[in-house]
Amino acid sequence: MPIQNSPYQAFATLLTASGHNVSPAELHGLLLGRSCAGAGFDNEGWLIDAAELLEGDIQDNVRNALVGLQEMVKGELTGDDVTVVLLLPTDDVPLADRAAALGQWCQGFLTGFGLNCRDSSMLSTEATEVLQDLAAISQVQDALEESEDGESDYMEVMEYLRVAPLLLFSETRKTDVPPAAKPSLH
Repeated sequence: MPIQNSPYQAFATLLTASGHNVSPAELHGLLLGRSCAGAGFDNEGWLIDAAELLEGDIQDNVRNALVGLQEMVKGELTGDDVTVVLLLPTDDVPLADRAAALGQWCQGFLTGFGLNCRDSSMLSTEATEVLQDLAAISQVQDALEESEDGESDYMEVMEYLRVAPLLLFSETRKTDVPPAAKPSLH
């Protein structure tokens, strides 16, 4: 029996009822990607990017949900907990659908990161590898089978995706900090 009140399902229902045929996972990925690329947390920039993905005007109820989602992401990225909660379907949804949502989340993340990254040449090798991993995961939709191994693989990928944004966020924050002034030697 599906969990009707999951955050993912609630967001999916809100988007569908508002005429937006976009996965909550892709939308959440877009938000995290842009945030990790250094876009900041101003509502206006986020709502502009979201409106482009949603392909249309954003009604007040959707706007409020998007602002709330951004506040949650801001708290996760800047808080002390060092954990990111992914907006994905619950475990009672078939594995193929959850894997598709993982792929959509990665696509959204890469879009958000790509649109907002100021200088990808400044990224470390590790950060570049994370982005390559996300590109590979975004293609995973049909690779996972309904089995114990498939469930295990899904959980591993999901755990990796909970850590990857934190690495990229800390990486881009390092490049945003101006170098300390060197003392003059007079």
